[in-house]
Parts: sequence; C-alpha cells; structure tokens
Amino acid sequence: MGDSDGTAGRARWPAAGGCLAAAAAAEAFYRTHGSGVVLALALVVDVCATLPLAVVRDRAAPAAVVITAAAAAACVLHGGAAVAALAALVTVWTVLARRRFLRRRAEAAARDASRRAFETTLLEHTARGERARIARELHDVVAHHISMISVQAETARLAVPGMPEDGARRLLAIGDTARTALTEMRRLLGVLREDAGAEPTRRPQPGLQQLLDLVDQTRESGAAGVRLIVGGHVAALDPGLELTAYRIVQEALTNARRHAPGAAVDVELDYAPGALRVSVRDNGPGPGHGSGAGPAGHGLLGMRERAAAVGGDLRTGPGPAGGFLVEATLPLEEGP
Repeated sequence: MGDSDGTAGRARWPAAGGCLAAAAAAEAFYRTHGSGVVLALALVVDVCATLPLAVVRDRAAPAAVVITAAAAAACVLHGGAAVAALAALVTVWTVLARRRFLRRRAEAAARDASRRAFETTLLEHTARGERARIARELHDVVAHHISMISVQAETARLAVPGMPEDGARRLLAIGDTARTALTEMRRLLGVLREDAGAEPTRRPQPGLQQLLDLVDQTRESGAAGVRLIVGGHVAALDPGLELTAYRIVQEALTNARRHAPGAAVDVELDYAPGALRVSVRDNGPGPGHGSGAGPAGHGLLGMRERAAAVGGDLRTGPGPAGGFLVEATLPLEEGP
C-alpha cells in the first residue's frame, strides 16, 4: 500500500486498518474454535496487530512498534503464522522504508541543487571579477596610448614651423578627438579601478621585466623549483601584450602552487617570429588530480579571456612528460 496526500489518501489507511482488523478477528475465531477466554485474548492480540495500521499515515513509527510486538504475540498464541497480523507488519515496515528512502532522496536532491547553485554563483562571480580586472588593466594600457596620440599630435602642430593651416587644424582635431575618447573611456571604465571603496591604484602595470620578481616571490612562498627560461630574440613588446603574458604566468603559477604543491615548475618565454609563446608546466600529478581542473580551476577562464583579448589563444592539459601544461600563443608586435 502506498502513502498518499489528499482526502483519498487520508481515508485509505483507516479502511485498510479496519479491513485487516476484521480479517484478524475472523482468523482468531477460526484458530481458537470460538472458545471463550482464548478467543478473547486472541481477539485483543490480533486487533492490536492490525488496527494501528489505520493511523500509519500520521503516526507510522508508533504504529510500527505496536504492530510488531502484537504480531509476534499473535504468532506465538496461534502456534504459527498469523496471516492478518503479518500482512499488517509487512505493510507498516514497507511504509516506513519507503518514507525513509523518499526523504533521503529529497535531501540528496536538495544538496545537489544547493551545490550546483553555489558552484554556478562562484563561477559567475569569479568570471565577473576577472573580467573587471582585465577591463581595469586594458583601461590603463589604452589610456596610455590615447594620451600619447594626443601629446604627439599637439607636439607636431607646435613643433613644425610653417605648417599649412589645414594640417595644423587636422592635428588639433586629432588631439581633441583623442582627449574626448580618453574622457569617455575613463567615464565608462574608471569606476572599475575602485575595489570595495578603496582608492584607485596608480602604480604602473607589470610586464615581462617583472617576471623575475614574480618567480622570486613564488620561490619565497615555498615553491623552490621554479625556473624562468627565455628563448629567441628578446624585444620590447606592446604593454598590453606584456601585461597579458605576465598575468597568464601569474595565474598559472598560482594554480601550480595550489594544485601541485612542491612540484617543480618551468616558465618559458619564446620570442618566435610573429608570436610570443608562453608556457608554464609542472611535474605534479596532472589534470586528473587537480591542476586547475574542476570547480577550483576558474582561473583558466580568465587566462583564456586574456589571451583572446590580444588575439591569441590558450591551451591547457597534461604535459608531454606528465604534470600540467598551460601554453599561450600571443601575436607579437614589437614596440618602438
């Protein structure tokens, strides 16, 4: 018998208990051949083993206790299986087992839903925070270049003697346009420089020249086996691209320290023709045991977005000799 809500479900259990009690009374009469004292005792025991089924919907546990005890007594009294009592016993324990199963399944579903909601929220906040940081840094880099355009246009207009009036007017328009663009960009993105009401950060953004300091800081934090390997013809690069490479290395080192503590890490910069290749690989247990995999690896999303922002791409996965590998290819444009 199943447990159900509503009027039909409420009426089902009293009817079932009453029917089994009637069957138990008939069985008691049959088993005792209608003899007086034994019949009365059998009626009491058999009814106690069946009638509590009527309240099993609201009081399943007490009903199960009474039915179990009375059913055992009925089997002893009758010298064998008391059919009605055993039917009530099986029914009440089936109801208890089913309710426990459904309760556990509902609790597990609620935990899964809560975990998924938490992971989704965490991913969204992590991605939002990483995008905000990327936007702040791009704001700094682009603002520098737009400021240079404005300064160079104004310098050319004032420094070139005998410049035609039309040319001077055009240079003045270039400077005005650059200053307007800079104002609008600061109006839209400048607020991203604020972190929880803190004062804006005014220090220069890091580049590839600061990678040695980053490697030293990583070593000081306990990761002694960190090497920086540089190949190719080293050249000054666009500040935005250098910042992207620096942040990718920084996040990859953080992931290695978190998911492969104590592992040796190689950071390699390869100044190839037309591209800067950045790779960070460790000799840890690999992606199957951490290294940025799973919910804790949201930093990989930020690294991919950084690489895509400068037209590059990023690949992650197991290294050729084990461990975990982060490899980015960034289009190379040499600076002046």
